Amino acid sequence: MLAAIWAQDQNGLIGKNEVLPWYLPDDLKFFKATTINKTLVMGRRTFEGMGGRPLPNRTTIVLTRDITYQAPAGVHVMHDTAEVINYAQSKDHTVFIAGGSMIYASLLPACNYIFRTVIEDSFEGDTYFPEVKWENWRLVKKVAGKVDEKNKFPHFFEEYERIHLD
Repeated sequence: MLAAIWAQDQNGLIGKNEVLPWYLPDDLKFFKATTINKTLVMGRRTFEGMGGRPLPNRTTIVLTRDITYQAPAGVHVMHDTAEVINYAQSKDHTVFIAGGSMIYASLLPACNYIFRTVIEDSFEGDTYFPEVKWENWRLVKKVAGKVDEKNKFPHFFEEYERIHLD
């Protein structure tokens, strides 16, 4: 099963120079809790923007068109979306799509679930989440995140399930 997971500002912004344009520990905690012991799929630039190393206790797949790309030990490389979809269908756990924008656009039509963090603020950046046909999704859960001295931006966590194919 495939699921997409991302954080965005109120305008759909997801990145700036290959990294998140905000610091929100509550979302990082949510991301870790949701994806631990699962598989993450991301593009090369997103992977490198996260430090170019696999996250602990997760299988990492880098999806890239570059057939010469050499990932570090412990990271799998795939070259097309069909390969990712076949991999996900062979697993007994959720495989999470974790960015960037082109990877989301190519794999969202195959996803069954969406986990989205919405930050109720605006930031500057250069990467936006691709268009989602929200009529094909049903909101099943929405939880407010905590705001405190470390988590300065109001935010909420949403979970959607697919109700119609794109």
